[in-house]
Amino acid sequence: MITRYTPVASLTAAVFSLMVFSPASALELAQAQETQPAQQAPAQTDTKSAPISEQKIEAFAVAYLQVDKVRQEYSAKIGATSDAAAKEKLQTEASQQMVKAVEASPNMSVEEYTTILTAAQNDPALAKKVQEKLQSTAPAQQAPAQQ
Repeated sequence: MITRYTPVASLTAAVFSLMVFSPASALELAQAQETQPAQQAPAQTDTKSAPISEQKIEAFAVAYLQVDKVRQEYSAKIGATSDAAAKEKLQTEASQQMVKAVEASPNMSVEEYTTILTAAQNDPALAKKVQEKLQSTAPAQQAPAQQ
């Protein structure tokens, strides 16, 4: 359980730092905002020695869009709540739902998600690839989701 805490905490920190931003600009903004929490995660791997495949970038984009849906849903709930305890409960619930969204995504684990997110924040070339994949994946993901 403790080994899972670090990736979950990293994912939660990364996602909550993006709470008010759209997916298209999130990676650029995350670079500046996520530096401190990302440095605290001891489970990081050296992303420079292992290039990230196109398949993993695509899987990350799908997972990111699912996490973003959860973020949007809970952001509205948290914004509408004035009680601090209720906000904290909603943030915890949102974190759990975001982790579930990543775990439910095909070919993506929480650890891989966190690694790619961190790598994209530190590598402008990878960030650009991820943004392009997000932009090309987003319309395909959002069309069936609209009711």
